Parts: sequence; structure tokens; C-alpha cells
Amino acid sequence: MAQKPSIAKGTRDFSSEEVLKRTYIMNTIKSCFTTYGFQPIETPSFENSETLMGKYGEEGDRLIFKILNSGDYLSKVDDALYTERNSTKLTPRISEKALRYDLTVPFARYVVQHQNELSFPFKRYQIQPVWRADRPQKGRFREFFQCDADVVGSKSLWQEVEFVQLYDAVFTKLQLNGVAIKMNNRKILSGIAEVIGAEDKLIDFTVALDKLDKIGEEGVKTEMLSKGISESAILKLQPLFSFYGTASEKLEQLKGLLSTSETGLQGVSELEFITTTLETIGLQTASLEIDVTLARGLNYYTGAIFEVAAPSEVKMGSIGGGGRYDDLTGIFGLKDVSGVGISFGLDRIYLVLEELSLFPDTVSSTTKVLFINFGEKEALYAMQAITKLRLEGVSSELYPDIAKNQKHLGKQITYANKRNIPFAVLAGDDEMEAGTYTLKNMESGEQETLTYEALLERLK
Repeated sequence: MAQKPSIAKGTRDFSSEEVLKRTYIMNTIKSCFTTYGFQPIETPSFENSETLMGKYGEEGDRLIFKILNSGDYLSKVDDALYTERNSTKLTPRISEKALRYDLTVPFARYVVQHQNELSFPFKRYQIQPVWRADRPQKGRFREFFQCDADVVGSKSLWQEVEFVQLYDAVFTKLQLNGVAIKMNNRKILSGIAEVIGAEDKLIDFTVALDKLDKIGEEGVKTEMLSKGISESAILKLQPLFSFYGTASEKLEQLKGLLSTSETGLQGVSELEFITTTLETIGLQTASLEIDVTLARGLNYYTGAIFEVAAPSEVKMGSIGGGGRYDDLTGIFGLKDVSGVGISFGLDRIYLVLEELSLFPDTVSSTTKVLFINFGEKEALYAMQAITKLRLEGVSSELYPDIAKNQKHLGKQITYANKRNIPFAVLAGDDEMEAGTYTLKNMESGEQETLTYEALLERLK
């Protein structure tokens, strides 16, 4: 018996319509990247294992897909090592390559390797698939695309300002109005931990605080207590649970809370520059909010942190995020190269646009007109017109099989309807003799007989 076909867990097939919609989102993002001066790069699907391993923490390392060496890879392994069955020791001997886990570490490797060829600050964008050996679940896949933009080689806060504008530009162009761009700063979180006397519990403190919208105030306090943060320290946090007001009002409250922390006040100052600048310049459709509970990869970011929330009428996690990192390339020996970057969540953006019916009708349409095939002579007459239409940029098709009777003709019309092709052309003996074409609007059913020039005008 033939084997039943299947795909690997955590991967997906995409229909033509889905590919067209995803391409629409990616092309929109690309066009904005280009407008803002970002240059495209691409890196290999797989890297040397040593490039990736140890860069994402123990949890991340477990999720990296390893690639077995080609050939008889076991013959090169010492029998004692093989029988020891220690995967930590064995894996590097049989797997020297791995699929990339994200685009950030390969980008860091790229910058270090090509540093003498690049002009700094270097603005790059990258839209490519990544792979993670995660447990598949709704909205989480083992293969997915990342859409990243980064600037390395500049500590200027104007980069953060531009990234907020970039988010606003992309979502405005996608007609996804009302997104909230949330901001915080790593220095503010460090300052809060310092003020409450919990510097040694910074990670536990921020991980718990980041869950405020999920488990509520009491849940956060309970988790902090379980992590060894004292009740007196938690009491000092009380103002954070009732933060309200505009961005400037929240920043004023933070100045009071962090008055004894130089690091914290520096974070407030950085956010203040970004928010006041953007208030002056203005955003198109997005709103900018200060969210002091936002943490996002605390070990990774060192300054501003971004996260983008979909409009409130859609229940969806973040659809974008990023932040400032001061030593991205340090993992490969190039010290003190500051950078800042953001990412767009392609799959979640797709779901939001679908739920809100924001995909333009033209996105799903591929072929503009189908020529009905009545026979060999008629097909040749049709193909001559099709050839000229294609040269004019009009997507056109000839149905390949001849309509021998009414049933076969109906099959061609059904094909056009299933493909959502808006027009059909019928050209038989009468049209051929007159040098015309009968154009049928597939939605209204209306028909009109046209010369080629008039047909071209109508279809363009």
C-alpha cells in the first residue's frame, strides 16, 4: 500500500491564497524598510553549531534543530563515547551544523565577519524562516518567518524614534489602525529593583512583573514572595500597580519613584526624549504608551524595549517587539557595538488582518481574465490576444482543454468561478470573423463585444 502523505509536526502547507496574503504583508513591510533606508541581507538556513549553541540559554539550546553529519557519522565516534550515551558529549561529534534559531545571532556573526566591508551605522533588514524544536501548539510553529530590522554602530536615541515611526508606517499601510506601541527601558527595571533592594533578584522580579496583565496584582505579589523578594520590597512597588495617565505623566511618577537611582533616572530620561520627540513629530494611526511592566528578554536588552499590541477589538498577543542591546557582537569578539532592532510577527499580523477583514480584495486575485477554449482555431486566436495582454501586464490564461459541448463549457466557467477570476473572454467564429472578443463580467454576468484595444483598456 502507498504510504499516506503527511508533514512534520509544527510545519504548514500554505494555499495560493495564503501565500498571496503573506506576500502582501511581507512586501508592505519591505517597502517601509526600504523607505527608512534599511538594506536587505540574507544568511544561510543553517550555521555552524558553535555559532548558535550557548547564545540562547539552556532552554534555547534545547530548541535548536541539529543536523547530522553526512556519511557514516558514527564511525568517527569513539566506542567508549558512544556507549557512554552522554548526548552533551556525543552531539558535537555527530552534528557540526544546526538550523538557525533566530535571525539575530546570525546577524551578529555577519556583522563581525564583514565588519571591514560595512558602513556604520549599518541598517539591515532580513525576512527569512527560522526553526525551533518547540512543542507545537496554536500560534506556535517549528518553522516560521521572522521580519527583522536593526541598526548597529550607533547609540543615538534617534534610532529608537525612527523605529516607532517605522512600526506606525507599516501598520498604517496595512490599514491596521489603532495599534499600541508599548515602551519601557531596561534601566528603569534595574532602577526599580535597586530602589526596593532586590538587585540580586532582578530576573525573578521582572519575570513576575511582566505577568501583571495575566495573573493580576495579587498573583504577581505571590510569585515575588515565592522567589524570595521580601514583603517590604513588594510594598515599595505599590505605586507601579496603579500607574495611570499619559506618557509624560507616567514618566513624572517614575522620576519620583526612582529619585535615588541614577540608572533608573537615566532610563526615564531616554524614554522622555523618545516620547517628547514623537509628540512633536506625530504618529499616523498608532498610539505610544509607557508600560513599566514590560520586560522582554531582560538578559538581552540594555535600553529601550518595544512591544506592539493589536487593536483592542482583537484578542491577540504582541504582533511586534524589540529593543536596544549594547553588545550584540561581543559574543563573537567585537566589543562595544551598540544596536537596536525590532521584529514583526508575520503569523499574528496575518491572523489580525484576517479577523478584521483588512486584506484588500486584489490581494487574492491572480488571473484577471480566462479565455474560454472552443477549439484549436479559437485557442490560437485567443492565445494571440493573451500574448499581447501579458506584455501589457494583464494576467491572462487560456483554459487548456477544448469545450466540446455545453457540459465542458460549464466546466470552464466553474473553473473561473472557483479561481475568483473576474472576467472571461468568449471568442468563436463570429468574433474571429469580426476581429473582436466577447468579455463577460463573472460577478454581474454582463457581456460586451470589444475590439482588442477596447478589451485591453477595460482589463487594465
